[in-house]
Amino acid sequence: MKETSPASDRIELLQTFLRIAESGSLSAAAQRLDTTQPTVSRRLQALERHFGVRLLQRSTHAATLTPDGERCVVMARALVDEWEAMQETLRGSRGAASGTLKVLVPHALGQSQLVEPLAQYLHAHPDVRVEWLLSDRRPDFVAEGIDCAIQVGEIDDPNLVVIPLNALPRIVVGAPALLGRRRPPQTPEALQALPWLALQTFYRDRVDLHPVAGGPPRSLAIQPRLRTDSLYALRSAALAGLGAAVVSAWLVADELREGRLVHLAPGWAAAPLPVQLAYPYARFQPARLKRFIEAVKAHAKRPAGL
Repeated sequence: MKETSPASDRIELLQTFLRIAESGSLSAAAQRLDTTQPTVSRRLQALERHFGVRLLQRSTHAATLTPDGERCVVMARALVDEWEAMQETLRGSRGAASGTLKVLVPHALGQSQLVEPLAQYLHAHPDVRVEWLLSDRRPDFVAEGIDCAIQVGEIDDPNLVVIPLNALPRIVVGAPALLGRRRPPQTPEALQALPWLALQTFYRDRVDLHPVAGGPPRSLAIQPRLRTDSLYALRSAALAGLGAAVVSAWLVADELREGRLVHLAPGWAAAPLPVQLAYPYARFQPARLKRFIEAVKAHAKRPAGL
């Protein structure tokens, strides 16, 4: 980041402060900003002199926010985002996307299904850099500097703009070794007699199944042999014959086709999980976020979708 004139210096100081807060140290912020640590330190000191408060407690290896620094992060992020978006709009470059986009995505989808729209987006907008963060948790958008998140499950935060993308069908599967010589179960009652695995993000001690042809659901009480928060670990445990599991159908398509897993009680399924894109409401929206939302929505509308 080049040094700027006094007229535009304050926005740059705020941008530098945000990078320090996100990175956790002056040296890491300098790397992200492609500048030197002394330059980052000078900008921080200038910002603290301007406000007359200490924003960071600094040590040799780390920097932590003071109470004033925590308040400054929230207001600075909103101000910088609106400033950048306003520049894009007033300069007539609404179609041009640039800068860094920070996206939180679920582990499984973020490693497979969502890589294609991400690649298309990056090819179309070479001036954008993306931080692609894999996590199934709910983010703190402001504190973490997250621009948007793709999440599985319901989102009830009134401060977020939520865009429905798709729904993930969920089925019950098990390995042939789990069944032995028994015929695959066809009813919820027969399923209940099997050992179970649980994806604790969405079910722990109970599985609700709905008849595919319509009708009232059935609720199964289960005592899982294994609980995990990872879809991949759940699939691996099912393949090892440790128990039956409710999984997203897309995740086990190859295993079902190859006969390494069996679709159990195919007349029954768990309720599909919604996939949604969420971001904090803002008066201005940077072009890099707009274009990313468009790319993900276009991908979700395809027959294969998410």
